[in-house]
Amino acid sequence: MKIIVAIKQVPERDAQVRINRAGKWIEESDVQFAMNESDAYALEEALQLKEKHGGEVIVLSAGPERAGTTIREALAKGADRGVHIEAADLHQCDALGAAQLLAAAVKRESPDLVLTGLQSDDLGYGQTGVIIAEVLGLPHASLILHVEKTDTGLTVKRELEEGWFQTIDLPLPAVLMIQSGGTKLRYATLMGIKKAKTKELRKLNASELGQSNPPAAVLEKVTLPHKQKSTQIIPGSAKEAAATLVEKLKFEVRVI
Repeated sequence: MKIIVAIKQVPERDAQVRINRAGKWIEESDVQFAMNESDAYALEEALQLKEKHGGEVIVLSAGPERAGTTIREALAKGADRGVHIEAADLHQCDALGAAQLLAAAVKRESPDLVLTGLQSDDLGYGQTGVIIAEVLGLPHASLILHVEKTDTGLTVKRELEEGWFQTIDLPLPAVLMIQSGGTKLRYATLMGIKKAKTKELRKLNASELGQSNPPAAVLEKVTLPHKQKSTQIIPGSAKEAAATLVEKLKFEVRVI
């Protein structure tokens, strides 16, 4: 199987971010970057499929020059080669623009399977993989926890709501959006890190891919979440107050 995994470099989850002077993005010099979490699970799923059935795993990423370090990380974990679409202003692209860039690069490779993460940890659109599939005219499914290759295509396990799951069959080629937590992530070995330095990493730019349309949606302003404290007195008996408190913790605070 020839598998393409689309990965994104995002700020680390515990990074302390500041808004830049323009107010349209974060101050990137202040933060460390890492591979998007659900993309890491997509990569792991691809590597396991390769180990079972053979083939090739290609990592594809769009972003500024620093995104190359995340591609090399994927190569160190076992991917065979990488493709880097150089786009210093990727955060200014909407989901459609980013997906069109990735889809144009995917089309050149004609893969059997395309895997993406469910959504990015920074912008969180959750649309890129679906749009890639629509642009390429391929069947797709999201919230995937596990993938099995069959004689006729794929059988995938999808996560639904409240502990329910769905198993569906798909033909190949296809696009899948992988959910986090479906498997255990591997670490790059020392040998893998050494090999990654010699693996192919091809660089492309948007003009080569013929994608220069203005975004349909524009990010006008970025703000930090507004923090506030409040106190509520819950009336009623102890039993009534406890029931109301549980409802608030479930549906307002969402901690239980």
